[in-house]
Amino acid sequence: MNQEVILASESQYKKNILKRLEIAFTTDAPAIDESPQGSESARALSERLAQVKAKTVADRHPDAIVISTDQSAEVDGVILGKPATIENACAMLQKLSGQTVSFFTSVGVIAPKQPCITYTEEVIVTLRELDPLEIERYVIKDMPLDCAGSFKVESLGISLFTSVKSEDPTALEGLPLIKLCQWLRDQGFKIP
Repeated sequence: MNQEVILASESQYKKNILKRLEIAFTTDAPAIDESPQGSESARALSERLAQVKAKTVADRHPDAIVISTDQSAEVDGVILGKPATIENACAMLQKLSGQTVSFFTSVGVIAPKQPCITYTEEVIVTLRELDPLEIERYVIKDMPLDCAGSFKVESLGISLFTSVKSEDPTALEGLPLIKLCQWLRDQGFKIP
């Protein structure tokens, strides 16, 4: 398949996930405002951003297949941001200790001359009761400062959980590959 594929992200996490499919791709960051609008839910935010990212990059590359993704998380209707600092990450994990968090990971695909299709996978994560010292140890070791929820599931973050419920285990990492594989096969890709 000679179709150009572009991932609408510069995220190393998302690039690593897409590399699992062993298809050639390049990246182009959409550089959009990712702020929630009004009382937008985490699911609605994730879906909207996946669409906007895909459309923004597809406008620049109309002959490519563009893959976008976005992830938002919420607890009790409150959207969790990315902590950015060690202090914020520790504070967030302290608040999440013993809580259940819903992650919404959306994937969008635009093929040439086709509309954007999107899919959102909900992943429900329950964190165990965490004490401040183990939170600090974890944050210093994994540095999840650019991750919603302040943990990296693909690394030590898994040690913080009591359970993960999902139809697609890659969704929590940031890109639901099961649905994406189906869409890429529909476009003629041989996966595997």
